[in-house]
Amino acid sequence: LVHKIQELYKTVYILGQKMPKRDRFGLHLKIEHLCVEILEQAIVATLEQKENKKPILQSLRIKIEVAKRLIRTAHELNIIQRKTYFDLQMKLQEISKMTNGWIRYLS
Repeated sequence: LVHKIQELYKTVYILGQKMPKRDRFGLHLKIEHLCVEILEQAIVATLEQKENKKPILQSLRIKIEVAKRLIRTAHELNIIQRKTYFDLQMKLQEISKMTNGWIRYLS
């Protein structure tokens, strides 16, 4: 899971280099910060004791959904291209499935 999130962040980071300044320091910056928060929470969940993981993973799931919505908004505003949008959404869906599977495993 952490590896997949790290790959997502790399993609988002590289994408920011190609954007105009206005977009890079607006919506894209929020998406990039959210990816870092997602990565941080996944690492915390990995290192936390089993009984404390579920609330962290549920919070992680919410942040993943927010990231999906912000990336969709960036696509709708033509900040990111369709191909990039689909790539990011596929990565986020895979991360979301892994997180949900982890939550089910703990239940």
